[in-house]
Amino acid sequence: MEWIETTKLVAHLAAYKLTQKRYDIDYKPEGLDPAKFISARQAVLLVDDNSTVISTGMASHARGAIFYWAFRDVYKKKKYPKNLTWITVSAQGGRGKAPGTIEELGIPGLLKEYICGHVETAKSLLALGDQGDLEIHTLPQGEITALLIAQANGRTTVESRTGVGTFYDPELGGTTAITKNANKSYIARSNGLLSFTMPKVDSAFMVAPYADREGNIYFKHAATITENVEAAEAAHRNGGKVFVTVSDIIDKDEKSIRIPKEWVTGIVVNPWNEQTGAVRQKQFWPLFTEGARVDTQKAVKKLKLVNKLARITPARGAVENTMARMAASLFTKEAKKGDLINLGIGLPEEVGRLIYEGGLHHDLTFSSETGALGGIPTPGLYFGGAINPIKLNSSAWMFEHYKDNLDMTVLGILQVDSDGNVNVSKRGKRVYDYVGPGGFMNISSSAKKIIFLGSFMAKADFQLKNGKLKIVKKGIPKFVDTLNEVTFNAKEALKQGKKVYYVTTVGIFRLTEKGVELYRVMPGVDIKKDILANSSARIIIPENVDVVGQDIVTGAGYKLSWPD
Repeated sequence: MEWIETTKLVAHLAAYKLTQKRYDIDYKPEGLDPAKFISARQAVLLVDDNSTVISTGMASHARGAIFYWAFRDVYKKKKYPKNLTWITVSAQGGRGKAPGTIEELGIPGLLKEYICGHVETAKSLLALGDQGDLEIHTLPQGEITALLIAQANGRTTVESRTGVGTFYDPELGGTTAITKNANKSYIARSNGLLSFTMPKVDSAFMVAPYADREGNIYFKHAATITENVEAAEAAHRNGGKVFVTVSDIIDKDEKSIRIPKEWVTGIVVNPWNEQTGAVRQKQFWPLFTEGARVDTQKAVKKLKLVNKLARITPARGAVENTMARMAASLFTKEAKKGDLINLGIGLPEEVGRLIYEGGLHHDLTFSSETGALGGIPTPGLYFGGAINPIKLNSSAWMFEHYKDNLDMTVLGILQVDSDGNVNVSKRGKRVYDYVGPGGFMNISSSAKKIIFLGSFMAKADFQLKNGKLKIVKKGIPKFVDTLNEVTFNAKEALKQGKKVYYVTTVGIFRLTEKGVELYRVMPGVDIKKDILANSSARIIIPENVDVVGQDIVTGAGYKLSWPD
């Protein structure tokens, strides 16, 4: 019965909450080679001052909590290792709320530099950046993974179209630095492209489900692979050290080895390791694993309940649901059966929900920048994973695969300007408020069609009544004359023949050669009073603008389907 499953899940989360800080950085199991199987404390003590370290994983997936706690403890007691340069591909923080994240490293002197694609969740590190105690840089996630591959092959730079015409572009005064104390940048112009570099990785820390007694590493029962293999190979090629924390020891299986023992310096066995957020690896959830065939409907309900109980996913009101229906209906008009799709976090996840509820997911291949291919994208706490993924690839493989194969994406927005450029990376003036581009640049650069989705104004009060939208309280315009910074360049997108839409509270806009044009308007919206008066961006208004249908506005009779 459903109430029984709910009770079990509540009990599971309660038990996890009580034990989420349980760890022992000195733990070593008996009967294993002490030269290979070491404690977390021993691993940290093998890292030199001024090293360049990479930790892998994304958000709640495969968090290296035992390593973060060990670094914090060792440094507090010994002031060693110090002045580290720390690299992560994607977000590994907890917004100051969750223990055992990269925020454990937010101690002055432990790190001297932090390089990451998405920094928003690492609040303790951003605070150090604001204080001038940490130098912080961002790079697109796809380029960081490409640089890991480059380093594994003896190279130090990669050239890419990603970032041309954005805040990274040196021709526009761009830089990778987001703190004032930085005196360098990791980007240069080269042959009309951008040339990216980063320090050579000499220490890699990662999480894997299992090792064998010889020290080979396995990712069976993992929720994601991310950049583990590429990071290990880069550190090994650079003459550095590779440390892996695993939940258990299994028998050797030659065909399933993902990281060979020759690359691995030390293995930390930690029975409390997570497969993903609130899920211990030893009690892994099959729904996340490669080739899983669990009941999709039950899995969707399970994850929805977890996000609700954990208060991760915000409650969506009538207006947000209407926006999601607008975007989903537009999606079905632009996407084709068989397309490869990427969905961003936040409101774009609601589009995925509608596609699933409409039964159209069987016709598409969903994907994530973590490397998960196929299945149903997992939301909220589990963003980046998938229910019943066909294959778990590396994030490096996925970003490369996207370049020629990504058909469509739905992404969020912070700001849009008159030319259709988009900002998603910079919220305000403080370093503490910085977001970073994450995988956004790579995804938007690769996708043939893009739907941006977000409110027309921030902190505004929109209400739906009798099938009409009313602006009860005006907010902060998001369609503006000048962006905080350009994360997506519209002219570059037009050059590449992309189709671009912007779905908002007041209606849908589209990108044209002349700029942003109103394409559909919500019923009840006065174009002059509600749109133009609340935008400093120049918006093209055609003579006739179609009104959004009542089925989309209210949800009554709404049915998502492919065009005939």
